[in-house]
Amino acid sequence: MYRRHSAAAALTLVCALAVLASPVQAFAAPTPPVPTSPSAPSEAPAEPGKKSLEEVREEIDALYLKAGAATDAYNLAEEKAKKQSGELVELAQAIVEGQAKIADLKSRAGAEAREQYRNAGLPPGARLMLSGDPQLFLDGVSRARQGQQATKGLLGELTRTQNDLETYTKDASTNWTKLEASRVKQAKAKKKINAQIAAAKKLESQLEKEERARLLEMEQEAAYQAQTAWLSSGSLKEINREASASGKKAVAFATAQIGKPYQWGAEGPKSYDCSGLTSQAWAAAGRPIPRTSQEQWRLLPHIAIKDMRPGDLIIYHGDATHVGMYVGDGAIVHAPRPGRNVTLAGAGSMQILGVVRPDA
Repeated sequence: MYRRHSAAAALTLVCALAVLASPVQAFAAPTPPVPTSPSAPSEAPAEPGKKSLEEVREEIDALYLKAGAATDAYNLAEEKAKKQSGELVELAQAIVEGQAKIADLKSRAGAEAREQYRNAGLPPGARLMLSGDPQLFLDGVSRARQGQQATKGLLGELTRTQNDLETYTKDASTNWTKLEASRVKQAKAKKKINAQIAAAKKLESQLEKEERARLLEMEQEAAYQAQTAWLSSGSLKEINREASASGKKAVAFATAQIGKPYQWGAEGPKSYDCSGLTSQAWAAAGRPIPRTSQEQWRLLPHIAIKDMRPGDLIIYHGDATHVGMYVGDGAIVHAPRPGRNVTLAGAGSMQILGVVRPDA
């Protein structure tokens, strides 16, 4: 059971969870699902050639898992596209500035060339020697050297600027290629997401009303059993740490989104996907983190489950394609999947890959 160490911490967590109809404590000692109503279909063997309701549930779950993986791929490609677009803008500005600088340097070099032409092409040193005035010659030597150094510096700067401009142009071409590749990946991921979600919805639409109700019960039963098994392992007994100041802000933001619909690729404020919720919660807490669950798992510090505290992120599934925020008492807040809203769930109701801490 998560122990609150101070009245202030307790008040923060209570306020954050005030939107809930039932206490979070329910996740530490989960309440069994409501028994199946008499009108609901029994778990009798399916008719020959027809899938059982459990098989349908597993197929729908698998489709949504695949949609989740594709959503992560889409979000990552979108982030890369944004970054590459920004870099292209910077490179374009650098190219424009480089071209203007080259034009200026060429203009200055042209002015010097015209000056030499007006002096019959004689270098400054020769003109001084022919003047017959020793003092004028001595005084002019320094100016002649300065002029030579200036000309050399001008030509060197022109060469460097031209080289820089070539580099900027090559980089812009490379970034454009990467941007187009990211857009292709986005398009493929989007197509895959829509296909998986459409297939899952089609399966559900083919069920009778009573079967859909039973399907939801089975989903709840599976989550309950997974949470019960996790709690039975004794994991929660060692989890008693208080949230950091930033963690409390992140929890407050995330729990305030409860009831808003899941929408893949969404980052709020009206809807979220799983990593859109967690990344925006931590951004609100003043700690920007990677956009996708896979990048959150890859880049954020890993924490042992026994050291978990509210605000930490629990990464789920072997491919790190789902994430929820731990809020204490064995519960997470997360955006589950299409057709569901941001909600509280048991932290152990899904396959835990590991835990990361944004403010470690």
